[in-house]
Amino acid sequence: MGWITEDLIRRNAEHNDCVIFSLEELSLHQQEIERLEHIDKWCRDLKILYLQNNLIGKIENVSKLKKLEYLNLALNNIEKIENLEGCEELAKLDLTVNFIGELSSIKNLQHNIHLKELFLMGNPCASFDHYREFVVATLPQLKWLDGKEIEPSERIKALQDYSVIEPQIREQEKDHCLKRAKLKEEAQRKHQEEDKNEDKRSNAGFDGRWYTDINATLSSLESKDHLQAPDTEEHNTKKLDNSEDDLEFWNKPCLFTPESRLETLRHMEKQRKKQEKLSEKKKKVKPPRTLITEDGKALNVNEPKYMDTSLIDVDVQPTYVRVMIKGKPFQLVLPAEVKPDSSSAKRSQTTGHLVICMPKVGEVITGGQRAFKSMKTTSDRSREQTNTSKHMEKLEVDPSKHSFPDVTNIVQEKKHTPRRRPEPKIIPSEEDPTFEDNPEVPPLI
Repeated sequence: MGWITEDLIRRNAEHNDCVIFSLEELSLHQQEIERLEHIDKWCRDLKILYLQNNLIGKIENVSKLKKLEYLNLALNNIEKIENLEGCEELAKLDLTVNFIGELSSIKNLQHNIHLKELFLMGNPCASFDHYREFVVATLPQLKWLDGKEIEPSERIKALQDYSVIEPQIREQEKDHCLKRAKLKEEAQRKHQEEDKNEDKRSNAGFDGRWYTDINATLSSLESKDHLQAPDTEEHNTKKLDNSEDDLEFWNKPCLFTPESRLETLRHMEKQRKKQEKLSEKKKKVKPPRTLITEDGKALNVNEPKYMDTSLIDVDVQPTYVRVMIKGKPFQLVLPAEVKPDSSSAKRSQTTGHLVICMPKVGEVITGGQRAFKSMKTTSDRSREQTNTSKHMEKLEVDPSKHSFPDVTNIVQEKKHTPRRRPEPKIIPSEEDPTFEDNPEVPPLI
């Protein structure tokens, strides 16, 4: 059975950042709720409230919702319209497919002056003679009834015939109340018989049977020890019994009443509990993962998991690294030995990935950079040179097939050329026929 709790309301208030006191719209449909409570204290600013397809039997604890404009209580167990006088702004009320038989209880909606739409289809009162005329005449503020607009002429006619229609509605209400009383008595008697049968089953003997002779029970139990069937057969017979009971329940004809709805819900809960017990029995304890063999060799292991920072445990060892998330391991064998004391595990601020830094043994981390400078000895360098010389290969090209330029002469070497002495400048003499002596020019020294 469902109950209205603070946690339930918060889970359905994600659109309002899970803040419930300022909620304006709340949807609690299909939650198997049996009673309306706490909403008028926790959510005073509600304007829209969805409570359809539950097991609510009475309208209560909503009178303090002064701002409520739309209330949906379709597919519930309501039998009377009441306790809505305090909802001053109520404009739309949906009571489709309930068990309202007291049609005169709609008079409680006369104080809701803003009520424009009302839905009562699927209720026993909707099958009464002159049902629509009675509702139209009783609630003058209504504009729509069961999705159909109320015409002014229809309202005038209903008001004229109201004195004749009202006593007819009262008689139909009495007949309905008598039928409901009989159905309630039958449902209570049936429920008591079922409880007695369950008590008998629970108080039965060791194997679920009643015995009168002690010796007979002992002998039967001894014979059972010798002729005991396997557990699988017993499990299969239980399954068959449960399936037969389930089919018998669903194939059994019954009336559509609040009691029958509650009975189906109880039956479904029993079936759920049985399935949970069977699933618990079927569950087998998985053997622990082998992370390190008996020889001391670490293995690469990875199990599916959901990432959560609070559940991550990183363990760095010289030859492997292990990340435990929700008890599931992710282990990698390292190709080189690392320093566990100098290692660090961080979450990347840009990508959100888990970054594990593990410096190798024999490497130094610079202060300003994250790069590693290797400490190589002269012997290591000589070995590398010999290895590179061994692996060097030359490319042979056949000049007859392809004409390639001479690579060696692409860049010519600069030849050493001797410096030339500067030639002496020839000074024209006075004997030169083209020489002209200018007295203004000073003589050359």
